[in-house]
Amino acid sequence: MRRILANAVVALVVVATAACSSQKEVPASAEPATQPERLDLTGADLVPGSILVDFKDGTTKEQFDAWEAEWGVDLEFNSIEGQDDGMTVAVGVDDVESALARIRQNPAVEYAEPLMQFRSSFTPNDPDYGKQWNLQMIDMPKAWDTSKGKGVVVAVLDTGIAYEDYDDFKQVPDLKGVKFVTGYDFVNDDEHANDDHGHGTHVAGTIAQATNNNEGVAGVAFEATLMPVKVLNHFGSGTSADIADAIRFAADKGAKVINMSLGGGGYSPAMASAVEYARKKGTTVVAAAGNAGRGRVEFPAAYPGAVAVAAVGPEGTRAPYSSYGKDLDIAAPGGDKRKGDQNGIIQNTIDPKDVSRSVYASYQGTSMATPHVAAVAALLYAAGASGPDEVEKALFAGAKRVNGQAWSEEYGHGLLNAKASLEAIGATPGTQWPSLWWALVLLAVVLLTLGRRERPGYLNLIFKPSFVVPLVLATVGMFFARSWFGGAAGASGDGVDALWLPIPDWQRIIFGRGKLANPLFYSALIPVVLSFFAIKFRGLRPAIGGLALGFAGFLSYAAWSKAPGLAYMPFTFLAMPWLVVNAIISVFIARAMLKKETP
Repeated sequence: MRRILANAVVALVVVATAACSSQKEVPASAEPATQPERLDLTGADLVPGSILVDFKDGTTKEQFDAWEAEWGVDLEFNSIEGQDDGMTVAVGVDDVESALARIRQNPAVEYAEPLMQFRSSFTPNDPDYGKQWNLQMIDMPKAWDTSKGKGVVVAVLDTGIAYEDYDDFKQVPDLKGVKFVTGYDFVNDDEHANDDHGHGTHVAGTIAQATNNNEGVAGVAFEATLMPVKVLNHFGSGTSADIADAIRFAADKGAKVINMSLGGGGYSPAMASAVEYARKKGTTVVAAAGNAGRGRVEFPAAYPGAVAVAAVGPEGTRAPYSSYGKDLDIAAPGGDKRKGDQNGIIQNTIDPKDVSRSVYASYQGTSMATPHVAAVAALLYAAGASGPDEVEKALFAGAKRVNGQAWSEEYGHGLLNAKASLEAIGATPGTQWPSLWWALVLLAVVLLTLGRRERPGYLNLIFKPSFVVPLVLATVGMFFARSWFGGAAGASGDGVDALWLPIPDWQRIIFGRGKLANPLFYSALIPVVLSFFAIKFRGLRPAIGGLALGFAGFLSYAAWSKAPGLAYMPFTFLAMPWLVVNAIISVFIARAMLKKETP
């Protein structure tokens, strides 16, 4: 036993050392690297006719003043720090490259390079953008550097949108320039889905208000395309029949995202079926959790297949009106105006008393939180997400956890963060790779804890398809095959789309998309059951060993990253020990399956 533990410790130390050695370390005493004659300035934003020269510490102004005539530049210390660090700049340089070539010959120069300028992340010039605390909260300035939602159609199922000049209706000024596709008015049965209430236009503004146009405020996915779909009348109410028809209409007409800032009715099989239909068409459905302030998410947000959104105020805590509960997915800025209108969500909309009049209004509600999530979903689609599963995974992975919880009834998976979600989609399928590395580390532990006569041949095992294929399927799945099929998986529904995921996530085929992971799949149950077959069919042992190690790696990474929450647990804290214990069981199964029988 001592030898087994010693070998295991050695394996872990080797792995840890290898991991640490991959990080680049620079000794504090190291001398600066010699500067190349030509720098790679691809994509750099240079200050015209300006250079930066960094002299060795102790170089005086009198010294470099004497060299300036030879170099043809006029150098000055960059700041008060210049006398200590030797940093100088010169402007008005006629030939930057020639000057730099001359300057670099001087042994007192550490670095000489073109002066570059850096800017903060994209900042819109909309006059009232500074009032939009909500966009700062979800990290939009940095997210815009990656995606602005270009080309993604977002259907707004609401009171309509002030998107056109028609009869008494006028397009609000801050929607001019926004792209629209033909929608439908299910209340009045015509193609002019104009807003006679104000709610729908406000919601649409959060999604795609014209941005960087020197007008009003900004929108989240301002290069997205809006589809106005009117399902609520001028009193703000509508029927389940109209909403169900509208969901199907939007999905059939090419909407990648459906926003429903509405709720309050009971369970409707027709609406539940419509949400399922849209999801199978490859459409992400986002809905408001409700404004009753109680522990139950309202429909349609509570339907399987919909992303349920709660609201937070400027301080990032749940707004008192926001509903919550077991069906909640995520939280987003919805406003809390108890301390003034400035704490609401401001967008351009119509005056309900005069549909031709435009106003900038501050609203609050889960209705205001929902379009933030719908718009970020549009950003994700524009960044390459292939379907609802991938979008939701990125939304939840990028969400900022509240109170360190992977999931809670008040905030779901956490507070929406556009930048982090885009990073998650950029890393997908890379977000699965850690599971594989965990499995490989555990493989090393298994092999080193076996006696010499019990160990299988290392190379024979590693290159044995019957071992490797189950290991890969259980950790990273078949994501790499998605591109071979032209990304069709994203539009093929929950069942087929789940096949590209690791085996533990195939739970969606049987149980459907749930708010929490099913503990039967996030366990050692499958390896345990299959191991019984290996008693009679010994040829299955390498495959079951690879599968068990894959499960062990997947569960270990899930526990380490504190995700996801598990269903049916009486207490949320039980999820962690459940994952750890089942990972250990999976390791022991793998050890038994890979153990070579001694003669």
